[in-house]
Amino acid sequence: MFGPLSTSFPALGTTAVVVADPDDLDAAVLAVGSELDDIDRTCSRFRADSDVSRVNDAGGAWTTVDRLLVEAVEVALRAASITGGLVDPTVGESMLRIGYDRDFAEIPFDGPALPAEASWLVAPSWRLVEIRHGRSQIRAPRGIRLDLGSTAKALAADRAVTRAADVVGSGVLVSLGGDIAVAGGVPEGGWLVGIADDHHGDPEPGETVGIFSGGLATSSTTVRRWARGGRPVHHIVDPRTGLPAREVWRTVSVTAGSCVDANTASTAAIVLGEDAPAWLAARSLPARLVRPDGDITRVGGWPERAVA
Repeated sequence: MFGPLSTSFPALGTTAVVVADPDDLDAAVLAVGSELDDIDRTCSRFRADSDVSRVNDAGGAWTTVDRLLVEAVEVALRAASITGGLVDPTVGESMLRIGYDRDFAEIPFDGPALPAEASWLVAPSWRLVEIRHGRSQIRAPRGIRLDLGSTAKALAADRAVTRAADVVGSGVLVSLGGDIAVAGGVPEGGWLVGIADDHHGDPEPGETVGIFSGGLATSSTTVRRWARGGRPVHHIVDPRTGLPAREVWRTVSVTAGSCVDANTASTAAIVLGEDAPAWLAARSLPARLVRPDGDITRVGGWPERAVA
């Protein structure tokens, strides 16, 4: 799907794919792996020893952390700011209460039913999170739990591809599940990326795009699904309700100047529902949105399906 030569390995709860010139692949993989280890060590809420877990468990106290976590929290707060809180890093408590309280592979297929009234699930405001840059400290008030989720994974893709391209001195593509970033030289015709609802699945016929810079992100409600009281739920939480976003779109793919920006937009679009196409178009972001019945909406110049 990508070319010229790729390898894959598990990382950050998903599949990492690194693509580079055959002579550069091993060095690129080492650089990417090191970056992903750093992100996991600082940003994973499933590790009791991670920096973000220490912030969450500090009971509202200032916590000294690695500067990488400061960067990751800044990225998450910027995502919240530019989306008006549609992408909110303070949904950690909501994620726990809907059952996403461990690595996804360990989540039971079904669990206790969610309450009919879910106002108690609503996430506190991201505006309450504080950073002391000079001291590399973060404070999340008592009752707020950070879940950097998708923005940290997208940041990992951006950082990893930049690090690998610097090391090998040529073009590299890094894919972390649905989050793709490219840097360095570009193959003729761009990096070819096939679009699918599930990154483990085959690309849909005629739905391959060429990426020349920045990143591409796909957010989907069709993966990372489980049930509560027999009711299907998924991992993209609407911060306005604390519940999984209503499934207006099963998949949204967006390209932007970075993987972080693409991921921020694709996640916000899932949460926005019917308002997503206008929101994306107003920001001149090429995007492909797929409804549960398979109907496709394309905005911002996203190419039409190629006909063989």
